[in-house]
Parts: sequence; structure tokens; C-alpha cells
Amino acid sequence: MISARTRLDRFISQHTSFSRRDVRLLLAQSRIEVDGVAVSDIQKIVHQFSQISVDGVSIQNNQPRYLMLNKPAGVVSATTDPQHKTVLDIIDAPFRNELHIAGRLDYNTTGLILLTNDGCWSRNLSLPENHIQKHYLVELENPVTAEYAELFAQGIYFEYEQITTAPAQLRVLSERMVELSITDGRYHQVKRMFGRFQNKVLVLHRYGVGNLQLGDLELGQYRELSAAEAGSIHRQD
Repeated sequence: MISARTRLDRFISQHTSFSRRDVRLLLAQSRIEVDGVAVSDIQKIVHQFSQISVDGVSIQNNQPRYLMLNKPAGVVSATTDPQHKTVLDIIDAPFRNELHIAGRLDYNTTGLILLTNDGCWSRNLSLPENHIQKHYLVELENPVTAEYAELFAQGIYFEYEQITTAPAQLRVLSERMVELSITDGRYHQVKRMFGRFQNKVLVLHRYGVGNLQLGDLELGQYRELSAAEAGSIHRQD
């Protein structure tokens, strides 16, 4: 499997018994197909999900996979762990070992986890310049005042990293329950933001990332995303 973009002749010579000289001849005879189309360009670039065949025999036939999972508390955001159940342990699919996590949650935090085999897609999720929002429901120990929203909108300075968080949106639902939307993802960020007010987070649940929301997906359940859904996450409407 290709982990990055590479030239077609290089890929075939690395994954078959054909030399790069042989590949040039195969290309000239239109015996190589990429995504169902015969190619002859020696400079052709292919990637992880290019469908590649020689004389009708498949050399690479990977499919991009995008899943959302509603993580229960007590499950680790990891692919392997010697002591605890992981999010990957919940996935019952033959391709699960190809997946990695795109955006983690703490051990006791519940909600939306994204998994994929598409490294480019997951990297784009983490780029600060893409400003992809993560949406949380937060239950707090003490009542929330108007000062919270004002300070969160300005950004909160974290002395340890010497950074200021990006502006966050806070909406009060009840005395101790709020919706919070942030675009960065620092270590224990939500808990530390409320910690500025000495207000303990009792329950933290992520219900959305970008344009994706859990909807009626129950705790411990997962589903595959459509190509349209996977593409929409990078678009902020």
C-alpha cells in the first residue's frame, strides 16, 4: 500500500517482479490501468487509494474508510492497550486494523470519535488553519456566569504551553449545563478552560466535529460515513 503519492513505475516495480524498465514497456503497450483507465504516462502519480492493475490483475485495490463512533466512558482512545478496552475493540469489521484515530477523547469523556485509514484526511482535521469546530455538552459542578462566555471568546492563556486558546463559543443551556465549541485541541483543554473558574467538569460529551453530528447513534455504536459526509467535515457552513 502507498503511504504517500509516488510515481506509478516506482510503485509497480516495488510491488511486483517487474523492473522499472519492464514497466515502461507495459505502459507503452497500455497494459497498466489506474482507476479503470489505461495509462501510458511514465510520470503518472498514484496514491494510497488508486486502483492499479496490470493485464487485468489487481496490484492495489484499497478503499478509503471513514467511521464515526459514539465512545462510551471507560474506553481508551487508542488502537491497542494492554489493560483497557480501546475504541478499535468496538469495531467489528475486517478492515479495523487498518484504521487510526482522528481526534482523541479522554478516558471518561464520551461522544464522537472519528476513525479512518486516510492519513491525509485525518491530518487535515488537525490543521489549525482549517478551523474545524469540536462541539461539546458540558455539565459543571458550579453555576455558570456571563463571564465564562466573554473570557472563552477572548481565548484563555495556558501558562504551561505559553499559548492562548483560539476563541471559543459558549452557550448556556441551564445553570450548570453548557454547549461549547472550540477549534483547537490542547491536552485536557475543556477541563482546563473551566478550571480557570475553579469549576469542575462533571460530564463531558462531544456530539459533533465540523458538520458531522452523532444524531441518534447510541453509545458504543458506530457507522461508516458516506463520501459526502467525509468531505463535508472540512467545510464550515
